[in-house]
Amino acid sequence: MTVSADGKRADSGTPLLEVRDLVVHHGQLRAVDAVSLRVLPGEVYAIIGANGAGKSTLMRTIAGLHHPTSGSVLFDGTDVTGLRPERRAARGIVMVPEGRRLFGSLSVEENLKVGATYARQGPWTIEQVYEMFGWMRERRKQLTAQLSGGEQQTVALGRALVANPRVLLLDELSLGLAPVVVQRIYGMLPQILATGLTVLLVEQDVSQALRVASHIQCLLEGKTTLEGRPADVTADQVEAAYFGLAGAAPARPPGEGSEP
Repeated sequence: MTVSADGKRADSGTPLLEVRDLVVHHGQLRAVDAVSLRVLPGEVYAIIGANGAGKSTLMRTIAGLHHPTSGSVLFDGTDVTGLRPERRAARGIVMVPEGRRLFGSLSVEENLKVGATYARQGPWTIEQVYEMFGWMRERRKQLTAQLSGGEQQTVALGRALVANPRVLLLDELSLGLAPVVVQRIYGMLPQILATGLTVLLVEQDVSQALRVASHIQCLLEGKTTLEGRPADVTADQVEAAYFGLAGAAPARPPGEGSEP
């Protein structure tokens, strides 16, 4: 385990997921601009930033849905930049996409079966998902188009879990949901992490990200403007990084000074 009981990150550990100098374009627009990150096993790593910051593009590139202009994505020490999304899923990189992207004409259980298509061996089965989300079993034959937004988000999360990921990518988990629903979904995160998962999440809700993350990174116009542990950054630093105000700078671990 690379995150201690007080939530501090062991930066000297070997990353499970690493992004090196990633550049991604949408046409002429440079959506992600030389972004790097290191996600250690067992941690919750949060990417924050406003609309248009490049967060979802970064996540989709890690999942293999966008091809980068340059840079690389490494998983467990192996370069997976050229792998198709299903090959990455089979290795353990699985995403819950922004907007859920469920098959509305399929039932809850059919959507879960779709998630199991490239499943690895592991603890998560459809039965385990039913155990965790108690309401699903009795409504497993219901079309997902008939569910509420919070219920659909839970099905999308369950669909990802049955693939038995090693890294779970959560893209805007709280988008469009009532605060009470968001709290309920995030309240399940400790139980999910207890199965050995590592989580990389994207959130516009900064306070929510700071509550659950062991490490945060802020993007603005595709560039990193802040990076560090929540305990090591101030509210003013986060605000400056989020809105592009003067004075934003990467956070330093306590006691770390500049090199001579």
